[in-house]
Parts: sequence; structure tokens; C-alpha cells
Amino acid sequence: MKTKERHQLKENELVEMLAAARVGFETHKRILGGVVLAALVGAAVVGGVRAWQGQTEARAQQLLGEAMATFNARVVPVAAQPDAPGEVPAAASIGATGTFSSIAAKLNAALPKLKAAADAYPDTDAGITARYHYASSLATLGRQEEAITAFDEVVARAGEDSLYGRMARFGRADALVRAGQHEAGIATWKELASTSDDTLPKDAILMELGKAYRAAGNTDEARKTFNQLIEEHPVSPYTAEARAEAQN
Repeated sequence: MKTKERHQLKENELVEMLAAARVGFETHKRILGGVVLAALVGAAVVGGVRAWQGQTEARAQQLLGEAMATFNARVVPVAAQPDAPGEVPAAASIGATGTFSSIAAKLNAALPKLKAAADAYPDTDAGITARYHYASSLATLGRQEEAITAFDEVVARAGEDSLYGRMARFGRADALVRAGQHEAGIATWKELASTSDDTLPKDAILMELGKAYRAAGNTDEARKTFNQLIEEHPVSPYTAEARAEAQN
């Protein structure tokens, strides 16, 4: 092969290599650009979701705050026959905002606000808190069946091992017993008493279990449970009450 032809061949190979390199660069540039664009879009989406979550939690907290203002309002009973003028606070006598003449009146006023906060943002911390207080208010008002359903939803949304999940399980067990569903209530208290979770107040749970047995008419099991509390938790604040119950 002549020298000129060899140079021409090398030049052609170089041209082809450069062309291929340009094609490869353009391809990789498009790919890289796509990756960068996807990353930017992803970051924007994450940022948008976080911003939306923050706004949602803020709105939920606002609704919860409004509900809790009623839930935590003062109860000032109105005296049937006041002995002296001015003995009954004016706010109580005229039903002013922020005061109620009874716990029932206060809770009945708080219920729709708590439910609205819970239903509007059910999976936020504020929504779960609102639903727990809604359930406990129903239980206090004697509406046990509704309370049981609400406590169940708190557990489902918050999780059994969360703070409100645990509190809701306690509330549900108590509501079951008060509703006359003694066996179901006893089963729940027994499950809580037998757990290995040391953060649970086992002495309080045993106290409630004993009372549940008592309510069900099972005196023997009630005494056994109260004695178990005394033996396992001798310095518990429930020990004196357990001793009195065990003797009945």
C-alpha cells in the first residue's frame, strides 16, 4: 500500500473515531441530561410533598387546637340556690364561651369539633390525637359502642405500639366492660397484662383486669388478680385499693 493511501486510511479512521465520539457524547449528554432532569423533578416532587404535608399538618393542628379549646374549657357548675349574690360566676350563669355548667355539656360541645378535626386529616398526628379524645369523650358520656368503634380506628391509624395506640387499647378495654361485653374486655386486659412491654403500667392493667372480673361476676378470678397485683407490685399506688378489693 502506498504511503499516501495509508495516510488517507488513517485520516478516515480518525474521522470515524471522532464522529463516533461525538455521537457517543451526544447520546451520553442526552442520557445525563435526562438523569439530571429526572433528579430535579424528583427533588421538586419530594419538596412539594413535604411542603404539602407541612401545610396539611398545620391545618390539622389548627382544627385540633380549636377543638381542644372546648375540650379543655372550665366547668363551673351553676348553684341551684346561691346563698349570696355573686356566688355563682357570671360566665357560668350565662353560658359564656369557655365555660360550661357540666362535663357532659362541655364534651357534647367538643364532640363535633373533635370529629371534624379527626375526619378532615385522619392520618396526621393532630387527626389521631383528635380521634382519641373524641373516643374518650364518647366513653365518658356513656356512648360505649361508638367509643369502641372510635378507639378501634385510633389503633388502626396510629398502630398498636404508638402512644395513642396503647392508650386507645386501654380505653377500648374499659369501654367493652362498661358496655357489658365483659369477656371481650377481660380478654383485652389479659392480653395487655401478659405482654413483655415494660413500658406499660402493669399494676394499673391488673387493677382494671380485677375490676373487669368483678363486673363479670367472677369473684374468684378478681381476687386472684388483685392478689397478683399486691405480690408483683407491692409499692404500687394501686396496692391499697387492691387489698381492699381482695377482701371483698
